[in-house]
Amino acid sequence: MNEDQRKIYRSLILPGVFVIILWLVKIFEITAHTDLSVYGLEPLTRRGLLGVLTCPLLHADFSHLFANSIPLFFLGGLLIYFYREISLRVFCLTWLLTGFWVWCFARGEGVHIGASGIVYGLASFLFFSGIIRRETKLMALTLLIAFLYGGLVWGIFPQFFPQQHISWESHVMGLLAGLILAIYYRKIGTQRKIYEWEDEEDDGDDYYMEGAEDENQEKPKPQIPDGLEDVPDDQPAIPPFRYTYKQ
Repeated sequence: MNEDQRKIYRSLILPGVFVIILWLVKIFEITAHTDLSVYGLEPLTRRGLLGVLTCPLLHADFSHLFANSIPLFFLGGLLIYFYREISLRVFCLTWLLTGFWVWCFARGEGVHIGASGIVYGLASFLFFSGIIRRETKLMALTLLIAFLYGGLVWGIFPQFFPQQHISWESHVMGLLAGLILAIYYRKIGTQRKIYEWEDEEDDGDDYYMEGAEDENQEKPKPQIPDGLEDVPDDQPAIPPFRYTYKQ
């Protein structure tokens, strides 16, 4: 196994652990015949503040959980692989910012649960970070995210899902958090290579010009025509003229 393959496998460890935790929470909820949604995020309530931390761990059913598990595993692995030094900060800040903004700005009496806000945040960060940095590999990653998860954008429009209980507020806040973090951390991590080219000399300096004088070489004194030796310096010299008449 080469170093690049080991780096890929190491990048998938933490996202895999996180997804396993989500499944264990749901299995516990089913086997214990309990409803953990009471620990979800309820906007603008004191009890709902706890949901900022707990709502990504809770899901309505296995279908909801499965829909979030694959993108969390894939996007989390890409985040660690390409942005290892800031990956943990980006993940945690996406979690906290998305949850807190949903708590502040979401309306209604419902309780928000699910990790889709983090999914939108990671996809947004990877997409916009590649555009901002303009690095070749990251730009390719941007195109990959757009191809695989471009359909996520429809999740921010509630009018497309009138009969479904979808937390579009989490989707919007996740996208916004990812964009802001991409801008904030734009100078950390992989950057576009900048090539510095040496200034080329003028072409005229590369050629030998016959008759060119060296600056350090003593210039010869100009020859004075005959008959003008006694002309004062302040009087312009008039060269002698010779006229030839032709019949």
